[in-house]
Amino acid sequence: MENTVIRERLTKLRQAMRRHKIDFYLIPTADFHNSEYVNDYFKVREFFSGFTGSNGTLVVSIWEAGLWTDGRYFVQAERELDGTGIKLFRMQEEGVPTVTEYLCEQMEEYYTLGFDGRVVDAALGEKLAEIQNKKKIRIVCDRDLAEGIWTDRPPFPCSRAEILPPDYCGESVSEKMERVRAKMREEGCGALFISKLDDLMWLFNIRGNDIPCNPVVMSFGFLSGKEASLFLQRGALQPEVVESMAEAGVQIRSYHSALPFLQNYLFQGGIRHDRGKIWYDEKNVSYSVHLLMKRYGDVLTKANPTEAMKAVKTPAEMEHIRHSYLLDSVAVTKFLYWIKHKNLEQDTVTEADAAGYLDTLRRDYKECMDLSFPTISAYGANAAMMHYEVTPENCSRIEPEGMLLVDSGGQYLGGTTDVTRTIVLGKLGDKMKQHYTAVATGMLRLANAKFLYGCSGRNLDVLARGPLWDLDMDYKCGTGHGIGYMLNVHEGPHSIRWRFTPGAEETVLEEGMLVSDEPGVYLAGEYGIRIENVLEVKKGVKNGDGQFMEFAPLTWVPIDCEGIDPGQMPAKERLELNEYHRMVYDKISPFLNEAEREWLEAVTTGI
Repeated sequence: MENTVIRERLTKLRQAMRRHKIDFYLIPTADFHNSEYVNDYFKVREFFSGFTGSNGTLVVSIWEAGLWTDGRYFVQAERELDGTGIKLFRMQEEGVPTVTEYLCEQMEEYYTLGFDGRVVDAALGEKLAEIQNKKKIRIVCDRDLAEGIWTDRPPFPCSRAEILPPDYCGESVSEKMERVRAKMREEGCGALFISKLDDLMWLFNIRGNDIPCNPVVMSFGFLSGKEASLFLQRGALQPEVVESMAEAGVQIRSYHSALPFLQNYLFQGGIRHDRGKIWYDEKNVSYSVHLLMKRYGDVLTKANPTEAMKAVKTPAEMEHIRHSYLLDSVAVTKFLYWIKHKNLEQDTVTEADAAGYLDTLRRDYKECMDLSFPTISAYGANAAMMHYEVTPENCSRIEPEGMLLVDSGGQYLGGTTDVTRTIVLGKLGDKMKQHYTAVATGMLRLANAKFLYGCSGRNLDVLARGPLWDLDMDYKCGTGHGIGYMLNVHEGPHSIRWRFTPGAEETVLEEGMLVSDEPGVYLAGEYGIRIENVLEVKKGVKNGDGQFMEFAPLTWVPIDCEGIDPGQMPAKERLELNEYHRMVYDKISPFLNEAEREWLEAVTTGI
């Protein structure tokens, strides 16, 4: 069946392209800050394609359209693109061209490529410029063609900026800026421009609500040797923000003046001024900013120093984080008890009911400010879609058979959480148990790893993925990501993944980092399994062989042993699971009622 809504929108887009003499138009998933998740105002790609995943790039030509997304969304994208006429390009699959390879192949000399340079990051913009040089095409990068077509577009986001309570900051703004300036001096830079929102929130100890579940405000930052500027919308300002920034020597400027400010700083009176080297992260500033910086010439393009700093939590932050994860683990454990007993009583509920109940348990805590992402509650075959999003209007009923995958998290005053459990609701077949056991084994192997300092996540990924590789299986995503502190649930620069990415630096795992541990199985049309704990990176033994590192769990939620075949789980991992469950009971049972406590004791009994 044709999707007439999307086809009509594409028709209007092509009409606008003809008016502007544009042959190909590119729409990424980003805002002016290259955020992973974006406010509804910036969901232009979703508007024109119907694909709702958090990662995707749409390319529309006069005669065809294609959408690129990663393995987390293949099943979802295939479903949502059905009937739109848009071709799905499965990223990193054999024989599938990248966006830039496709454009280079399809575009002829003197064709015009259009995009909004404010939402295309500098790194992608440079790749597109290479096509321009190679194929002699024309680039127009100042066109937001959604204007005039998306008539009921949501308003531009503008929430109030909030100052973090001093006890939760870890460090003062002045202390953080001094650390950043020390890095600037090491690199011989006279100034730093920051566009990445979570970096700015960390540096200036503020939070907001401009992106759902991501406590950020739209902002830019500029730091020189002696001066600092924070660019905010007028509607975001409160007296305490102005006062706090003034105390730290930070000048508040208008959000929309950031680019004119840079223009004047670099080219006062239209003449280039030697301000020394300017530092910015080309992966996290827009192509529009990048073009201005290129004109200046003397630049350093590498990751913001704030990114690595905020990834390593201070001892004070870690205390708050551990408390937040304890609260969160109690909520999830209570949810598991509830869903199991609903199932035993054959009192069936929907995926949306389950998500809503868990969300309520979290929000009952006075410390809980929001969810860290919309709860994924996926039953049966829906769980094969890694980022399945349920709504009351579009959800499945949970039956007393198969499995329910629930991936969820909260934003607390004191930490950001993320946890996944796959819950057994009925007797499993041998294949399901084999896969569940392999996922649990891999999760435990990574969680209990010991490794020498200097290792990155790429050195460790095989520990989690190995049990599935032994079955000639894989999952099309990374194993783990960093987690913010009252910030984005996905945070860099570190990660756990096997794939080598040219040009991307590997990040050493440092004490104080957080990382998720979440191997999985995803069989389209059948089921999905994921088990996720969040781990704290810690120092272990130091001896003549070097500094050993290890992980400590932050998540304390039982793993469903009904899915595990003890005969297929090696003895070492069985012991580790039993020890983990002993600690889960010790930490969580004091917060439960008698019935919940009896249930928890039963499900954490050793296998």
